[in-house]
Amino acid sequence: MSGIRKVVLAGASGNLGPAILDQLVKAGFEVTVLTRQSSTHEFPSPVTVKPVDYESLESLTSALTGQDAVVSTLGSNVLDKQLLLVEAAAKAHIKRFIPSEFGSNTPRENTGALPVFQSKVAVQNALKKHFSSGMSYTLVVNGPFFDWGIMVGFIMSAKGKKITLYDGGDRTFSTTTLPDIGKAVVGVLEHPEETRNRAVYVQSYATTLKNLAVIGKKVLGSDGWTENVASVDDIVAGAWEELKKPQPNPVKFAIQFIIASIWGEGYGSHFEAYHKLDNDLLGIKQMTERELEELIKSLAGMD
Repeated sequence: MSGIRKVVLAGASGNLGPAILDQLVKAGFEVTVLTRQSSTHEFPSPVTVKPVDYESLESLTSALTGQDAVVSTLGSNVLDKQLLLVEAAAKAHIKRFIPSEFGSNTPRENTGALPVFQSKVAVQNALKKHFSSGMSYTLVVNGPFFDWGIMVGFIMSAKGKKITLYDGGDRTFSTTTLPDIGKAVVGVLEHPEETRNRAVYVQSYATTLKNLAVIGKKVLGSDGWTENVASVDDIVAGAWEELKKPQPNPVKFAIQFIIASIWGEGYGSHFEAYHKLDNDLLGIKQMTERELEELIKSLAGMD
């Protein structure tokens, strides 16, 4: 595969998009950001901005023509729009498509079967149909966003000194910071042959919730912590009950299934137990415990 230099980023203004954009620009790629036609978001000067109609195959194909790769970080509420983006990418002869995975181990059958991941699996299947067109793909699997997850309290709240220990908090899971996910995307585009038509697995750190609680108490002080214990089986049961309602709340059941995919048993969330990590190939250095301590202090506002 010839070199990839021109990269289109769809979804550059969400939680993950800015981190990927930053790493792409730092690595010297020519980046074009797709925005909705109504968007007023501003991007740094090296970046080309193209407003598109995400409902129009013609609009998307025109925007992608002449580009080498597409990276999608579209949010979960619009993941279905990736299907049209995939079609447009194939028509525009894109070389590599990196879909909006960036999370749980959806290539694993039982994880991908969870209802919350239906759109992601549909995109995976759509990408596989375009082998013959010459467009390849890479799925970036990185677990929950480590820094973001501590900042907003999804993994642990450093500021609020709160943590939920799912099933006691003893299961090891892989997790990756936003900057490292951006570096992983750059690594994929710089190693197209080695990452062709497969999932890559990266992590900044692998730990347990119980260990995070110990480290949190060490660096932030042991007083004032709230530790809750929750059963993953109960959470999954609640998600299925929500789905049975005439008008289920997608936010509620989505989060419940995502929690199960990370901290439940058998969902492949500790990557090293099932796969060879791609950290070395993609240039991702794992954090030391000291670096983790500094991260937690920073996110608690103590730096």
